[in-house]
Amino acid sequence: MLEFISFFIFGLLWGSFANVVIVRWPKGESFVHGRSHCPQCSELIRWWQNIPVLSFVLLRGRCFHCKAKISWRYPLVEILMGLLFGCVYLRFGWSWTSLEALIFVFGLVTVSFIDLDHMLLPDIFTLSGVVIGLIGAALNPERSFLPALLGAVVGGGILWAVAVLYYVVRKEEGLGGGDIKLLAWIGAVLGLVSLPVVIIFASLWGSFFGVALALIRRSGMRSAIPFGPYLALGALYFMFFGPQTIEWYLDMILPH
Repeated sequence: MLEFISFFIFGLLWGSFANVVIVRWPKGESFVHGRSHCPQCSELIRWWQNIPVLSFVLLRGRCFHCKAKISWRYPLVEILMGLLFGCVYLRFGWSWTSLEALIFVFGLVTVSFIDLDHMLLPDIFTLSGVVIGLIGAALNPERSFLPALLGAVVGGGILWAVAVLYYVVRKEEGLGGGDIKLLAWIGAVLGLVSLPVVIIFASLWGSFFGVALALIRRSGMRSAIPFGPYLALGALYFMFFGPQTIEWYLDMILPH
């Protein structure tokens, strides 16, 4: 229990940093240098006003200086990151795979919220994620390099082929290049075997929420939705429940 709490707190801190990236990267601002400030009044945020989740509660969701509302997304990202970090420990314990999984989780959560806001997936995460995933597979004794390499190549290749086919048929873009790179990154980290589960999971949930959003907005089925968050959800699902899902599927289709 103590280890889970430690990982949770560690995740809260990285969630706070993820919020900085989510806000600053689309604006072209550095997310490494410069203190945090209120986007409304530009006043610098003191250290006690920047404690993950707790500061939001103490300030009652408003800026200390100008009383402007603070988005609920800040504590949401922090809590989500904390819970996922804790689940990584529960799933993998203290291991090299845990280290890779923590990096992976941080990247997936960060790019998902950027994609939700701007329909963009930063190359600084997706392309570097592919490289880090392949290096991790080469160095991590708990993983193999070939499945990671095949996962990256096939993952990116599948969505690239779908994007090309969609463009040929519909004469318009259906998938962005960021989604292609994201699936290559997922394949590099989770391996070739993860791709069917991730794609099916992402497609099902993407279709469900896409239809629901179109009905709510009354914008029709041609309204664009970001696909990156659903790929990320599929990747997280496979990372935590992949072996059980594959075992269940094989038991279902193979004779006993």
